[in-house]
Amino acid sequence: MARSVGDRNAPKYTCTIHLVAILGLAFLSSLLPAAATTTGTFQLDDLRRIVSLSAAQISPDGKQVAVIVSRPNWETDENEREIELVDVASGARHTFTHARQSPSSPRWSPDGAYLAFLAKDPKTHKDQVFVASMRGGDPQRLTDNPQGVDSYAWSPDGKSIAFVAQDPPLNAKAIKAHNKVFRVTDGHFLLDKEIAPWHLWVVPAAGGQASQLTHGEFSLGTESGSTTTPAWSPDGTRIAFTKFPSAYWASSFRSVIAEVEIKSDTMRTVVDAQGSGYFTFAPVGDRFAFQRPRDGDQNNGDAVYVGSDDGENRDVTAALARHFNSYAWMPDGRALVTSGALGTHSVLWKQPLVGKASLLHLGEIQANDGLGTTTSAGPTGVSVSRKGVIAFIGSTTTHPSELYILDSIAAKPRRLTNVNAFLDKLDLGRTESIEWTGPDGFHEDGVLTYPVGYETGRKYPLVLVIHGGPMIASNVGFQRLAQLLASAGFLVFQPNYRGSTNLGDAYQHAMYRDTGEGPGKDVMAGLAAVEKLGIVDMTRVGVSGWSYGGYMSAWLSSHHDVWKAALLGAPVTDWLMDYSISFYQGGDAFYFGSSPWTSEGWEIWREQSPINHVRNVKAPTLILGSVKDANVPLVNAFEWYHALRDNGVPVEFYAYPISSHVPHDIVQVTDLYRRWVGWMEEHLKP
Repeated sequence: MARSVGDRNAPKYTCTIHLVAILGLAFLSSLLPAAATTTGTFQLDDLRRIVSLSAAQISPDGKQVAVIVSRPNWETDENEREIELVDVASGARHTFTHARQSPSSPRWSPDGAYLAFLAKDPKTHKDQVFVASMRGGDPQRLTDNPQGVDSYAWSPDGKSIAFVAQDPPLNAKAIKAHNKVFRVTDGHFLLDKEIAPWHLWVVPAAGGQASQLTHGEFSLGTESGSTTTPAWSPDGTRIAFTKFPSAYWASSFRSVIAEVEIKSDTMRTVVDAQGSGYFTFAPVGDRFAFQRPRDGDQNNGDAVYVGSDDGENRDVTAALARHFNSYAWMPDGRALVTSGALGTHSVLWKQPLVGKASLLHLGEIQANDGLGTTTSAGPTGVSVSRKGVIAFIGSTTTHPSELYILDSIAAKPRRLTNVNAFLDKLDLGRTESIEWTGPDGFHEDGVLTYPVGYETGRKYPLVLVIHGGPMIASNVGFQRLAQLLASAGFLVFQPNYRGSTNLGDAYQHAMYRDTGEGPGKDVMAGLAAVEKLGIVDMTRVGVSGWSYGGYMSAWLSSHHDVWKAALLGAPVTDWLMDYSISFYQGGDAFYFGSSPWTSEGWEIWREQSPINHVRNVKAPTLILGSVKDANVPLVNAFEWYHALRDNGVPVEFYAYPISSHVPHDIVQVTDLYRRWVGWMEEHLKP
């Protein structure tokens, strides 16, 4: 039963706080600022100076890393991307892709003589595969698929490339005749046509005619953007892939692993356990690996399984019993590198196929592989050369993404780039981990960022920034919004509530059939722990979040009367509506174990929907969202807006005319953060 508004009878909590230590290692000393002199604080204009790195791919010989470098352009409101090559020994960089539109997914040929990548074709603006020789010359376009290429992989001998592309529109003939009606099945409410499946193709790497290997109603991708990466068998005779039941994400939980024999087009199932994906063959031997929610339970974390054609698939990560973002094979095929959250840190483990996992020595560096997420394109967190040199993107509490190298799995990291050096001269808020024991006995944690210029003995207004997901976690890596709020004089608290992926499967699974009340108690326990530090002005506390963080902000603002301001970004406010019209539909059902339209689910779906408690809200509220968001439809926000307005609660509502779940272009990202900080300044400052 949900706590009534104003219930402050919270249990006692124990609190521990940990300062993130700064490495005093000689190999990093040259990369740290030489003096404490600063030139100001982090401001909105600095957002356009941050360079993002992603998709690091180390060459087979371990001597170079190809990496995507993205720089925001304020004038064009675009993120300008290039592929850069970074020398592992010296850190020297040079641009590899000049005048290519939106390059992505760099992949080395097995011998390292060529580098392939995806880029927009200038005429069709569809992604195609381009291949460039490392001996020089312009990259050559390899594919010309009318629908564009979504993912690809080199064959082991480097003579072929397999790629995934969507089929032509299913009803193209009828559309041409002006009849655009389409069948509605598992699609979201913004679709205007039936979605065609994605299938597997292969093309000679030297150029030539592509041939399609798979056909049918099943799909290698979904309309949400999930696409499998082809996995070639070591002998090059077969290609494995994630096989989705259809092109709709709502059924993607029933995926299996299949493979096709290239010469005969014969297809068979390799892994029949539903929910399997991210499949790769070992570099040597007959083993393979894939990821799947542990024991097939979608409320558990993603485990890493290893198997072979004649053996049983085994969860090699079972002893850690937690979620893993990604994995990569070590060259000998006897161990994996896995990535995931451990408390408020993003870490890497060495996971032997038999035996106990061990943490890699990253020090203060957070291995931010996709900010705690993975895609169906496959494991992308780390890249390993044939000699065991490891490349990854990392950050620290005061420095965004840079490229790092581990010269061996036992080595300490070397930073190869310094693309965000300007931040070393700014005065930033100190970031710490904070831990407490929650109301149900869970060991819980979060991230606390202090105001810039923090003075001992003073009390400061506090803003909660609650992460989305819910199955991700806040860590102590550099956070743009937290630093903007810290520069404005706020304490910033980012709690990891049950459902988060950083404290093991038991904690993640605890939100099953308890999506609001249980996580809400965790957040309030964290707030009580921060309050005990004696640094918070509890008369000036705001709550905010995006996506599931928006849901939690709606839940908390309708159940606790402690907030002086609330901000709901892309919030889920009505589970029933969200289940019915969003793209993930069936994903919601895993939280409750039922449909909202059955007797079993009738009460709980409604009780756990914040909209049913909206009359309790008193805090002035800012609502933000995207007009064409198929993830969390804006209808959720409209309901909340009208409910608050009709009950006399101060509320403002702004929508971005985009189709993504959150703005990605620099102008609208800046606007979003400006409104976020401004709303808290307006309502929490004296």
